[in-house]
Amino acid sequence: MKGGKSKADSKAADARLSVKNKAAAKKVSKAAKKAAKDPNKPKRPASAFFVFMEDFRKQFKEQNPNNKSVAAVGKAGGEKWKSMSEAEKAPFVAKAEKRKTQYDKDLKAYEKKQNDPAADEESDKSKSEVHDEDEDDDDESGEEDEDDD
Repeated sequence: MKGGKSKADSKAADARLSVKNKAAAKKVSKAAKKAAKDPNKPKRPASAFFVFMEDFRKQFKEQNPNNKSVAAVGKAGGEKWKSMSEAEKAPFVAKAEKRKTQYDKDLKAYEKKQNDPAADEESDKSKSEVHDEDEDDDDESGEEDEDDD
């Protein structure tokens, strides 16, 4: 029986496999939960640093047209952001705050719509669609007048 596996060894191996299978099942369930994200939910607004980076990327690209490294742009942007004073950061902070207030409004509207989907049925139509329907009604009544003459 030298070198042969005992029943206890095979049971231990089976137990390890079942633990791995459970872990894989947990990963699948986490992915399924993550995939259930609603695409209509408003995205969180960018922080002041990322608002700054939007402008900085354009400037950096103009100054360094041959640089293709994303890491280099991020590093240079981070260094510049750290060296800026609060007064220099103020316009970016203001933009970020403005975006945050808009996001809060959008999120409240989204949550209201999620809680009461029947109440917002008409607001789903764009103004032009509503206007087009009104024009269609007018055209039909106008055609009837011409037939009466």
